[in-house]
Amino acid sequence: MRRFVVASPGTAGEVRILPLPMAGEIRPGDSLIEQFLAAAKKQGIRFQAGDILVVKHKVVSKAEGAVVVLHEIVPSNASRSWARRFGLDARVTELALRESRRVVRRKRGVMITETRHGFICANTGIDVSNVDGGKHAVLLPQDPDRSASRLRADLKKRLRLDVAVIVSDSFGRPWREGLTEVAIGVAGMRPLVDYRGKRDSHGYKLHASVDAIADELACAAGLVCGKLAGTPACIIRGYSYRAGQGTARELIRPAANDLFR
Repeated sequence: MRRFVVASPGTAGEVRILPLPMAGEIRPGDSLIEQFLAAAKKQGIRFQAGDILVVKHKVVSKAEGAVVVLHEIVPSNASRSWARRFGLDARVTELALRESRRVVRRKRGVMITETRHGFICANTGIDVSNVDGGKHAVLLPQDPDRSASRLRADLKKRLRLDVAVIVSDSFGRPWREGLTEVAIGVAGMRPLVDYRGKRDSHGYKLHASVDAIADELACAAGLVCGKLAGTPACIIRGYSYRAGQGTARELIRPAANDLFR
């Protein structure tokens, strides 16, 4: 099982990424904290104050029951036509449309939508991989920030430790190939670090530098929490984050500031 240690200037000197592999399927109503604590114990890991628990959204969605039986979805004629044209599953297309706020772009078999949370992603985040071979589809959590808050509260109740929590998902990006992780739920930390007004080592005053720290941490977690790794969570240790009542909603750019809407 891979563990990563990277130099981290300006924090604690190094950042460690400790995987929490889990066997078996998560079912609705399962306690994720029990699963994570068992996985940590098996790896010889103890949670520490200041740790960041990063959890892939899929296990959160499964535990919360955000799972849909695909054979119960009746696609519209429009969904059938679109899916037939590109060799897609019309039920997934229909579900993505139902769960979306709006369709941003649809072309060459790719449908980009805005979710009810305000995320811009493919197929409204509907996923059928790592579920049960295509019988069910997993939705995004209804409120990922609330999901992160509950996990943090459960962990604090069990261990009496303050641990930040990030719920992550894999998103594509305009103009770049491949997927990266993003934070869709945050609890116990500020998701952004604003450097505006500060001066760099040459005395230049920064005007536009705001780092999406929660996204960067989610990406780091993706090094051990890959789709085929059997590791839906990890602990990031050593990063000095700013504690607070942050949410992933802060990472969504307001429409008034968005040049691409």
